[in-house]
Amino acid sequence: MALPSLDDKLVVAISSRALFDFEEENLVFESGDAAGYMRLQLERLDRPAAPGIAFSLVKKLLAFNDAEVQRVEVVVLSRNDPVSGMRVFRSAQHNAIHLQRGVFTQGRSPFGYLRPLKATLFLSANEADVRGALAAGFPAARVLTESVLAHDNYPNEVRIAFDGDAVLFSDEAEQVFQSRGLEAFQEHESRKAAQPLPSGPFRPLLAALHRLQQAGSAKMRIRTALVTARSAPAHERAIRTLMDWKIHVDEAMFLGGLPKGEFLREFEPDFFFDDQTRHVAHAALHVPSGHVAAGIANTLN
Repeated sequence: MALPSLDDKLVVAISSRALFDFEEENLVFESGDAAGYMRLQLERLDRPAAPGIAFSLVKKLLAFNDAEVQRVEVVVLSRNDPVSGMRVFRSAQHNAIHLQRGVFTQGRSPFGYLRPLKATLFLSANEADVRGALAAGFPAARVLTESVLAHDNYPNEVRIAFDGDAVLFSDEAEQVFQSRGLEAFQEHESRKAAQPLPSGPFRPLLAALHRLQQAGSAKMRIRTALVTARSAPAHERAIRTLMDWKIHVDEAMFLGGLPKGEFLREFEPDFFFDDQTRHVAHAALHVPSGHVAAGIANTLN
């Protein structure tokens, strides 16, 4: 019998707070009462936690699995203690989320386990863990637990929206914008329109979603959107980059600096990724959102 393997799977590593609503319990933990937090979780062992911000994304991705092929694996990767981990697994079972694996580190940063898990994506409410994961080369985002939950208008579609610069693409162009302004940015991108942008931290996830879509499912599909502050003529380089990668996105929105929230509300993603804190905070008023702490925008004071 072959040993279990995560090879060739889309692996989502996710913290318990990103998957379930543990905000009330987390207040006890943040107060410094770790023992009280553990006791509260144990007392609530038979009370299933409500869905969290990334719940819809995870549940839909898992729907790509069937009896013959397991294309997606979800692993809980949490600073929780093993006792609290029992409630996570029970809540998953109650909500028909198929979880087999979990790593619970009782306060220690868990992102080092992303490598043996071969994680495609890491979602956590802990900013330090997310930054560590990004530095180690993994697509990662801090889930804004104050985000609204995803709508259920598209039960057979996984809808994911991405910012461009510093998320799908490198922040090369953003560095020009920050140092020399909008006019220099537009000139730079027009001059390099035919030259693909270097990859950003989330290119591997977009590529994995593309492969998952191509693998096919009779009951599920993926719809992606690029939602960027770019405008013409800087749009061309973004489009040509995706063409060079041979990766298709279903929708592209070049908003020229307009607030993204209302556009995202119309797209109704299960999750949105952006590197700019102001953009992601506004988006969280409308859709589930995560902050990608990458690029120059996250190093400026």
